[in-house]
Amino acid sequence: MGINVEFNPDLALRDFSEYKKGNRKLEEGRVYNFLKKDQRNYWLHGEQPLLETKGNGILSEPLASIIILEATHFLENEEVYTRGKYKVIKVLKEGEIYFNGINKIK
Repeated sequence: MGINVEFNPDLALRDFSEYKKGNRKLEEGRVYNFLKKDQRNYWLHGEQPLLETKGNGILSEPLASIIILEATHFLENEEVYTRGKYKVIKVLKEGEIYFNGINKIK
């Protein structure tokens, strides 16, 4: 069998409107919760991109620079999930280059 683990160099979330109708603003300095299906490992020592996913590997350009504060794996109905908290460091303007790959540009 084995253990399925995914290593993610970024946090890719669905648009919040899919969860709750209405608009959501990304605010610098705010802390948000996230929930991802499956067991995921995230880098905790620095900034990384926040992306929007449409599913099936369809990802946006970076929307913000974030720091993941915590990530926890748990079981619910025999399915593995990862939940955690992230802090928005900087909201990026459309087309703004802030990362080179997953590395923050100094």
